Amino acid sequence: MSNVKLGNPAVVGLGGFGLTTFLLQLHNIGLMGIGPVLAMGLIFGGLAQFIAGFMEQKMGNNFGFAAFVAYGSFWIGLGIIWILNHLGVYASSHEEVGFFLLAWALFTAILLIASLRIHTAMFFTFLTLEIGFILLILGHFGNPVFNKVAGFELIICAFAAWYMMAAAIINDLASKSVLPLGKPLIK
Repeated sequence: MSNVKLGNPAVVGLGGFGLTTFLLQLHNIGLMGIGPVLAMGLIFGGLAQFIAGFMEQKMGNNFGFAAFVAYGSFWIGLGIIWILNHLGVYASSHEEVGFFLLAWALFTAILLIASLRIHTAMFFTFLTLEIGFILLILGHFGNPVFNKVAGFELIICAFAAWYMMAAAIINDLASKSVLPLGKPLIK
């Protein structure tokens, strides 16, 4: 057996998730257009998370495998929806995107429950993601002001993902817990 230390794929997955989520929220609150979000959604949020997820699978981490491959798929799928809407091919209404978001909120609820057994930082990230999806659903089915509220709330989610990324990198380099992640809420 080899003693070669492997890199933690979660740092790329969390980095891609956090960055792409942050950019989309800047769009949702009206500070930037969709172009940079689409680019990063396809590459860093999509492809990089896919790669991180498949690396998590090789390391035996079902949670990381499911989360990174799924949310990589989310970003690629959302990017395809935007492209198809822009081209006028299979255009999706706000309500149809709302159903897309509803499906992701249901999926996220499963991972939210699972995250209770990982650590507090993971639970907080998934809790803010779930709340964000709910707010976006309300915005797509009713009052669009909820999309802006979701934008501010999901910036917190993006920063939470980046915190976990930073903890994985810094704690490893320091060989000790510099940035604490907290204990599992359920054992």
